[in-house]
Amino acid sequence: MSNDPNQKRNESSDSLANDSIFETLESNVFDSAGDESPEQVVDLLEQQLADLKDRELKAQAELENFRKRLLRDTEQQLKYALLPFVRDLVEVVDNLNRASDAATNSGSTDGLVAGVKLVQHQFHSVLAKYSCRPIESVGRSFDPNFHQAIAQQPSDKIAAGAIMMETSVGYVMHDRVVRPSMVIVSTGPAAKSGV
Repeated sequence: MSNDPNQKRNESSDSLANDSIFETLESNVFDSAGDESPEQVVDLLEQQLADLKDRELKAQAELENFRKRLLRDTEQQLKYALLPFVRDLVEVVDNLNRASDAATNSGSTDGLVAGVKLVQHQFHSVLAKYSCRPIESVGRSFDPNFHQAIAQQPSDKIAAGAIMMETSVGYVMHDRVVRPSMVIVSTGPAAKSGV
């Protein structure tokens, strides 16, 4: 005897389905079995049983087809989920290429700097559109959920445990960290040696 609740539930639903089938068969047989012989009643029951088995097979086939279609649709959605994001990033790359070409053709770096700043702004706009934002770090308390400390340094200006420098910007998307910020954490004022 199994203690699996799912098996008990399935057995219970099978039992209910069988009871329902037999009630249908009984009502159909007794409603139409007025003057018929026992052989005719048996033939009628066999026909109804065959019809019910056919309906059951069709229902199972439909359920299996639905499951396969749902699985295929889910795979397609996952496969192409990033398509809108990539389309937006391609525009950023186009502008970066234009800035590089303009700087190469003009021989001046002023256009390149302006172009790169424009692309930087566009890139941050694309990230914000997809709910991806930079993690604020400098001056804040160190939080291992959002920051990764790469070093500690004494500082007279920044309190112990606070972040004094960010070497790499971290990002969060919705409430999940994409990449933690790489930071240098203050240990507070340097200890003075008394000589």
